[in-house]
Amino acid sequence: MEKRIYIKDWLELKPYKKQTETDSYYLKICNVIKRAITTNRQSFVLQKYLNKKYIDYLACFLTSYLEDIISETNIWNSFVKKHQLLYKKQLPFYILDEYYEKEINPQDISFLIWYFLNTVQEDIFILPFNDFIVETAEKVMEVFDNAWEYAPENEYLQSVYQISENEADYYVARNLIDTILFKTYLFYPDTILKLQEQELEIIEDGKDNEDIMMFLNENRDSTLHKTHTRLLSLKGKEWSSEILGNNHQLHKDFLSIPPRIRGFFLYKGQDNNSIFIEHIASSKKFNLTKKSFDQSDTLKEVDTILYMGIAQWKDEWWFSGVFFQQPFNPDLILDEKNSLESRMVVNFIDHQKKETDKLLEMQLTAFKDFNNGLPIAFMPSQEIDNYVKNYTEYFNNSLGLSPKEKEEAKQRAKNDGFFGTEEDPKNYSEVSETGLVFFNPKSGVEIALAVNSAFPLPNNPFFSVEESEDDIMLLLISDEMSTELAMFCIDNCKSDLPFFNEGIGKRYLDDIDFLLRFWKKDTYFTKPSITYTGQDKLPTGGKGLL
Repeated sequence: MEKRIYIKDWLELKPYKKQTETDSYYLKICNVIKRAITTNRQSFVLQKYLNKKYIDYLACFLTSYLEDIISETNIWNSFVKKHQLLYKKQLPFYILDEYYEKEINPQDISFLIWYFLNTVQEDIFILPFNDFIVETAEKVMEVFDNAWEYAPENEYLQSVYQISENEADYYVARNLIDTILFKTYLFYPDTILKLQEQELEIIEDGKDNEDIMMFLNENRDSTLHKTHTRLLSLKGKEWSSEILGNNHQLHKDFLSIPPRIRGFFLYKGQDNNSIFIEHIASSKKFNLTKKSFDQSDTLKEVDTILYMGIAQWKDEWWFSGVFFQQPFNPDLILDEKNSLESRMVVNFIDHQKKETDKLLEMQLTAFKDFNNGLPIAFMPSQEIDNYVKNYTEYFNNSLGLSPKEKEEAKQRAKNDGFFGTEEDPKNYSEVSETGLVFFNPKSGVEIALAVNSAFPLPNNPFFSVEESEDDIMLLLISDEMSTELAMFCIDNCKSDLPFFNEGIGKRYLDDIDFLLRFWKKDTYFTKPSITYTGQDKLPTGGKGLL
């Protein structure tokens, strides 16, 4: 642990590559922090969870927090502000009787150590109440207190997080999101390390591929649009909006960026300003601004197939990501028309306009009627497929459609190129002998395995109190199980579960929503599993559920 931290390590957590005037000062602080966290009586615990490299980066990470507060870059304060808005307190876990916003606090440091430890490694969940975290934070706070009066502002760092109020260029806006997600200290243990891991894998798999840069760029663009942070399960566009602040003209523009669309399109022509394209799977039409696309002269024949990514900024669609073209191919067209996965890429457009919530309410009512008034059913895993199939038939019959109306609905879908999809039955028994079917009011039918002992309910013959703690933790942590299912357990079962009454789970309850966002970062916000087909939009359940 004698090795000092060098400027190269410090710059790993900076949104710039060349050293600024203030970096030497903060690098000195960084090395003092390293000594403080590796020479106190609790340091052996820290070294148990982190290797030498990550201990160096933890010192850089904590020092970057000090630099952030001094320089007023609004990174940490944006998190505190958002947490306050959501939960009426500045931070989870810790006592906040003496807490000073926009200043350094020992509670901040404790939280940052906890966050770093549980994000750079996922093998062990380290509790926020551990003595070694609090004691290490106290040592760090002593260093920061001594530096507080003299620490300089990093004015260049401030400039990196600024953008013109009238910025109309999507790529400039995207660059700010990229900087926040992939070049900012607060997200280093989360999105930055994850991106580095993905890029190493792409490089390893494509050593001899001349298109490797295209794959790297596409992965970065895709990750930038879809990934959520472990802190509050927010996307990069939401952090950008938060950091800029409510008074910035682009605050709402960042928030309103919809999901990026990547897939197959048909070329339909162009004029001086736009390229006209049609999403093959859904038949939706888009005008792509020529400001974003310098290959318009290569587009000659109508109905040429284009594979590309597009993103919207200020009501304009911009090229974003990968692009290639191929001649018209009827087989590919048919495959895309019948791919629910491809159709679901544009679900957000329909879900803004259609009465999706009303449809889900109808499905939930039918599910309860089908399941003795309950939204959850427990059964041997081998019976799940039949159960869902029978419920689907029950719901369709509950609509009361005449044979003629059913045929017309099918015909509308066929006219749109959709002939239905068949999925092979899943062997759920390979995962667990028993499972459950839950009707999620925000998405539809949900199947969960190996968590039955989290539900001590009268209709659950598979509950075992001895297995309940393991099942509850799986339910809470797994990103394959919805927030709504986890909260159904807490709202309806916590009084009968020792984990929430005697165990550590009791301490989780005060901050359970924060923890669910942390654990289920990319799936915390449940999306409707409904896709619309046909001109009059016959509702079809996504993921093969309905």
